[in-house]
Amino acid sequence: MLLNDVLRDQIQARLAAFGVHRLPVDSHRAAAVALVLIEEGTGAMVNGVPSPPDWSTSAALLVTRRAQAMSNHSGQWALPGGRIDPGETAIAAALRETHEEVGLELGTADVLGTLDDYVTRSGFMITPVIVWGGRAQQLRPAPQEVASVHRIPLAEFMRPDAPLLDPSEDAGRQILRLPVGDNWIAAPTAAMVYQFVEVCIRGLGTRVAHYDQPVFARR
Repeated sequence: MLLNDVLRDQIQARLAAFGVHRLPVDSHRAAAVALVLIEEGTGAMVNGVPSPPDWSTSAALLVTRRAQAMSNHSGQWALPGGRIDPGETAIAAALRETHEEVGLELGTADVLGTLDDYVTRSGFMITPVIVWGGRAQQLRPAPQEVASVHRIPLAEFMRPDAPLLDPSEDAGRQILRLPVGDNWIAAPTAAMVYQFVEVCIRGLGTRVAHYDQPVFARR
């Protein structure tokens, strides 16, 4: 799957047709994350194994590992993002955080749409913003926030063994994880990536707000 205008038009059209579920902030802390579509490049790492040396234009998502010093979700897989400042929109916050965390400066013209809000166990209400990042050849992670940056091919999130579902201690809920190499990414990141794949790539109306997080991902 190449990162090209055909894919961009498909994603934008499917997001425009999708009935997004917005949630009231209430007592939660409003936040936004960016699902940034970029080229796989030469820096894609899956379970520590580098991609081939030639630059790949296959579609990938920009995923980070949070720095161990972070107060929330330290060391976990994540998407660029953070709290929405007073007077700021979710889109503006997602773009600002992407620039601050990985040095990628994108604008509103690069935004393709949004997905459902997701409420975390740690008290955040997250709005996922889908952004077209293009080649993104020069990424500069902020060391105080980001331990590492990864270009994970979309195909890796579409494996036949995805998603991984485990029982939650809450009746009627399941914990969602996505396999990546021999490892896996947990919700909330996994839930938002899974909805992106279902809605934007497969053209389905899948909801994910009911999926739970593993205990370690609630901090």
